[in-house]
Amino acid sequence: MGYKQSLEDTMGYKVRIQRVDRPTNRSFYLNFPAPIADAVNMQKGEELEWLIEDRNTFIIKRVKPHNSFRPKK
Repeated sequence: MGYKQSLEDTMGYKVRIQRVDRPTNRSFYLNFPAPIADAVNMQKGEELEWLIEDRNTFIIKRVKPHNSFRPKK
């Protein structure tokens, strides 16, 4: 897919998955940490898309890309 980067180029934040069982469905929730949202200027209501690279790597990306905050090399 071309999304792999070296660890020195990435920023990480640990979160836990929350599972909610309701009579009609089961859902899993993942909180988006405020420090990460602030760092990438995330706005309320933005659409995001999940990509699954493999069983251990999940990528979330904006549907409408913003300009990169990383300087070009």
